[in-house]
Amino acid sequence: MQVKAISKHVGISHRKLGLVADMTRGKKVEEALTILKFTPTPSARVVEKVVKSAASNAENNFHMSISDLKIVKVYVNQGATLRRMRPQARGRAAPILKHSSHITVIVDMEG
Repeated sequence: MQVKAISKHVGISHRKLGLVADMTRGKKVEEALTILKFTPTPSARVVEKVVKSAASNAENNFHMSISDLKIVKVYVNQGATLRRMRPQARGRAAPILKHSSHITVIVDMEG
């Protein structure tokens, strides 16, 4: 049985989060958490929280052992973009785009 966790409206671009998500795809949960713990980016902290949440969902709701769990899918989708304006010379304005993302982690029993 596959168990998932979703984190929406994370204030980091989907391109930056996708690089970290690629490191964890297909690994055991314990191994993925170790990799994320020693990855020095803010993106790794956010992905780590979602992986922990998926593992906790599997443990509490379906009585699965965390040591047997494997990350089946990790994907990062583009979320809403906040549009802001920055003043420029001669009365002009330049756009500031603040991107967000949705992270989904799906875990399943290994084997």
